[in-house]
Amino acid sequence: MEVGIVLHKAKSGRLIVKLSREIEIGDILLDEKGKRVGKVVELIGSVNAPYASVIPLTDRIKGSIGKKVYILMKR
Repeated sequence: MEVGIVLHKAKSGRLIVKLSREIEIGDILLDEKGKRVGKVVELIGSVNAPYASVIPLTDRIKGSIGKKVYILMKR
């Protein structure tokens, strides 16, 4: 399920994701191929325009910028 788009890498090294749907801290985000992009550690911004701060779980950060991300569904 698509949850947003990676905007950029912050100075902290985290990825900033503009969210298109509600997610939770601790959720794992995936790329279109199902590979792990990062873990949500903070939700920022207003309820109407939320963003997520994500710790990268890959070395391919530059390839993630501008791409859609998806959520790893919990069982």
